[in-house]
Amino acid sequence: MMLNSVEDEEKWLAEGIAGIQHNAFYMRRALDSNNLREALKYSAQMLSELRTSKLSPHKYYELYMRAFDELRKLEMFFKDDSKHGVSVVDMYELVQHAGNVLPRLYLLCTVGSVYIKSKEAPAKEVLKDLVEMCRGVQHPIRGLFLRSYLAQISRDKLPDIGSEYEGDADTVMDAVDFVLQNFTEMNKLWVRMQHQGPSRVREKQEKERSELQDLVGKNLHVLSQIEGVDLEMYKETVLPRVLEQVVNCKDDLAQYYLMDCIIQVFPDEYHLQTLEILLGACPQLQPTVDVRTVLSRLMDRLSIYAASSAEVLPEFLQVEAFTKLSSAIGKVIEAQVDMPAVGAITLYVSLLTFTLRVHPDRLDYVDQVLGACVKKLSNIPKLEDSRATKQVVALLSAPLEKYNDIVTALTLSNYPRVMDHLDNGTNKVMAMVIIQSIMKNNTHISTADKVEVLFELIKGLIKDTDGADVDELDEEDFKDEQNSVARLIHMLYNDEPEEMLKIICTVKKHTMAGGPKRLPFTVPSIVFSALRLVRRLQGQEGDIVGDEVQPTPKKIFELLAQIIEALSAVPSPELALRLYLQCAEAANDCDLEHVAYEFFTQAFILYEEEIADSKAQVTAIHLIIGTLQRMNVFGVENRDTLTHKATGYSARLLKKPDQCRAVYACSHLFWVDDQDDIKDGERVLLCLKRALRIANAAQQMANVARGSSGPVTLFVEILNKYLYFFEKGNPQVTSAAIQGLIELINTEVQSDSASPATASDAFLASTLRYIQFQKQKGGVMGEKFESIKL
Repeated sequence: MMLNSVEDEEKWLAEGIAGIQHNAFYMRRALDSNNLREALKYSAQMLSELRTSKLSPHKYYELYMRAFDELRKLEMFFKDDSKHGVSVVDMYELVQHAGNVLPRLYLLCTVGSVYIKSKEAPAKEVLKDLVEMCRGVQHPIRGLFLRSYLAQISRDKLPDIGSEYEGDADTVMDAVDFVLQNFTEMNKLWVRMQHQGPSRVREKQEKERSELQDLVGKNLHVLSQIEGVDLEMYKETVLPRVLEQVVNCKDDLAQYYLMDCIIQVFPDEYHLQTLEILLGACPQLQPTVDVRTVLSRLMDRLSIYAASSAEVLPEFLQVEAFTKLSSAIGKVIEAQVDMPAVGAITLYVSLLTFTLRVHPDRLDYVDQVLGACVKKLSNIPKLEDSRATKQVVALLSAPLEKYNDIVTALTLSNYPRVMDHLDNGTNKVMAMVIIQSIMKNNTHISTADKVEVLFELIKGLIKDTDGADVDELDEEDFKDEQNSVARLIHMLYNDEPEEMLKIICTVKKHTMAGGPKRLPFTVPSIVFSALRLVRRLQGQEGDIVGDEVQPTPKKIFELLAQIIEALSAVPSPELALRLYLQCAEAANDCDLEHVAYEFFTQAFILYEEEIADSKAQVTAIHLIIGTLQRMNVFGVENRDTLTHKATGYSARLLKKPDQCRAVYACSHLFWVDDQDDIKDGERVLLCLKRALRIANAAQQMANVARGSSGPVTLFVEILNKYLYFFEKGNPQVTSAAIQGLIELINTEVQSDSASPATASDAFLASTLRYIQFQKQKGGVMGEKFESIKL
């Protein structure tokens, strides 16, 4: 077809419409006056406008629809022989005298419709005559629209079972033959369009052909609606003949569209029973045909069919659907050597979706699909195509979504091999998907072997991969990833101590290679997981017996010491110190004095050598004091050594207020309520007096610096400590000492009366109210407090 400008085409269309309207006017006038001769004359002239070759399919369709509307009126006139007095048989002969072939055939089809309705001849004979006659028009566009008109007027007049036009025993076959013949001829015309006009307008031709595809596909829709086409006829006649036409036309556009049509219009149960025939045609299609999409749509339809009812699932097993689909996909990929990775992976995603819906219990099928994908990706070390990567993520996500259980996925040997082909960034995304699946479904991984496979899957999160620079990572993303890994470690659990210890050792092996940025996130989880096991084994003793690692507290503490030592070398001394103290407390509960002492020693070494920041030192020393105060496993010598260290470090803090608070906190190391052997009143008093001296020095320094003594908070805090030990019955803390401290505080407050009211004043007032409350309480405690004068 020659290239025409839009303006010219609009002009030709307008002329054609004007011609149709002009002749239609005279035709309708002839119909109104029952003038058959004039009606045929003007209808033929009207239909002659459809002989144009100047219009594109889109514009030609507009013209065709104008003529089609007028032909309906003509058909109504032909039906009523009382108006024209000519029998339908004679009419059928009469219209064949029209001068031009195209108007003649449109009129013949119109009369043929009336002829069939009259039942004066068998429907099959009229239809056969019409479909043969239409061969007289071989121009692609004109021929397609003519045959489309034939299909339109005949669709409700086919000799189908149960139809009023039903004929003899082979009536359905007649209907099928007619539709197939019309389809074949239309397809030939459609394919021939690509050879019309110069090759430089190929793109325009393809667009025009796409606009006409539904005219051809409509025949297949009509076929699918024929009641008499049962599975046997479809399998033996309909599908083979349609596929023969599809394969032989050797046109990629036609093949793709028609294969898709077959899949969409015929019933799913027919596809399932004729799977081998349908799939057999795929490798015979042109190499440029998008077979991937065709097969994907077929598998999607079958998947939905399988999900629709459990009753149909045995049919899938009976026809070995998975085996046939898997084989067909293999052949297509093998035949299309240039198929990009994304195309092949998309096919495997569809096959996997089909498998998970139809055969969810067949993990071997699932693994087989993943294995085929690995084979396809074997020549590609890392995927760089974002679309292919997206498909691989879909492939890997499908089993997780189906089973809601990562444990099932861990049994698939090819799962990690597919993940290995992802780039580093996507590998991490997939690892996060796996962890989120575990969290969402509250899945507990209970064996060391499964933990090994799991950590192999998420290795992109737990250690640096080749070519990845941990410093380039977004800080927030990195924290989210590592916090997810830390949460995951708590989901690894087994009630059997031996297996739980193996799990912990497996996790340690993988996470210890994580590098300095990761260990602070993962080590605490390992430590607390191990301590949970220690609590369960509390009181057991033992060591390594033979080659088997026996899960005893002592053995686990050795493992913990190694893990925390790796963390302290990162360096992350504050975190390591906290974990040493946690372990010391657990060793205390297990009555392992030597182990607890060793953990405290390590904590003190870290404090001395690694913690330099003054704020961090304050926090650390209070943690040490608090933990040591709760320990009851130490003998006198070990406890004295540790408390001496703690008080010494407290007095050497940088700032006087920090020194004061740490020193008075140490007083609790010498007086523990539930341990009668740790009630040394004198040393408590020494700590409090020392704290008082430091507070006094701090007050003087404040006086020098600011010209006033400043708040008396430290004195009030020490007063509260005095009151605590006074209540607990420490004989060294007397009411006189408390009285003297109150007077000292009052003096300090009066000397600083120029300063506005502060929090320390409220603190003091609250403390004095408490003393007053105890005095009024009566009883033994009231008597004790009575001697304190406010």
